[in-house]
Amino acid sequence: MSYASVLNTYEDFVKAFHPKSGLDLKFYKQNQMQRRILSFMNSHGHSSYGPFLTALSADPTLYDAFFKHLTINVSQFFRDAAQWKTLRETILPLLLQNKTPLKLWSAGCSGGQEPYSLAMTMMDYFSTAKFTVLGSDIDVNVLKQAKDGLYKQNDFASTPPEVLQKYFTLIDNGYQIKDSVKRQVSFQHQNLLTDRFQSGYDFIACRNVVIYFTDEAKEILYKKFTDSLRPGGILFTGSTEHLFGMNQLGLKSISSFFYQKQ
Repeated sequence: MSYASVLNTYEDFVKAFHPKSGLDLKFYKQNQMQRRILSFMNSHGHSSYGPFLTALSADPTLYDAFFKHLTINVSQFFRDAAQWKTLRETILPLLLQNKTPLKLWSAGCSGGQEPYSLAMTMMDYFSTAKFTVLGSDIDVNVLKQAKDGLYKQNDFASTPPEVLQKYFTLIDNGYQIKDSVKRQVSFQHQNLLTDRFQSGYDFIACRNVVIYFTDEAKEILYKKFTDSLRPGGILFTGSTEHLFGMNQLGLKSISSFFYQKQ
């Protein structure tokens, strides 16, 4: 299908891209998202929205690259080491005082680094505790990487060497996560803003996902997360994502970037 004659503005593009992708860009801050889109278009030789969307429809490789560019899939194992230390020494012991098995969720998990980090932390420090870990993301391509469990050297900048040695196998083009960890994690395709969530989670990590969301979208999402937590459950946010209005949500801060449902 040709969109050349019907797409002239950013708003036109947003409206036409939504049914094709399931990604509603109205929930993202326009200035930042429009810059990202125009940057991608220019780097691939497109100067207007209509021909660009036509090209996306005709070229699956271009579409996949664009979708990945929009959803900003950047992650590492044990990213922000100080916060993982707090998680290991304070948050998880607190949760395990009252309940097992723990139900853990990494929302917007990118290539699986975060949910696998959760699983390895449980295996190393709470080896007798039962738990489940879910990783979810809107991008099917990064979910494929997560399920395959293949990673590059730059994924491990924050990873202790002994963890890398214990849980990964060195292969020709990088590292393969071991089956003992893969068995602990399940993955699911999910749109955080429009899909329904399961309930009864003890712990939800959603970090560096809402950076480009509008305030309205953040409010919707954090309300959904709170509803999905059990009383006493904990939400873990990114290092640039202070949660304002937490009292209205029924959350209290128990450490920097960790919020407990009251």
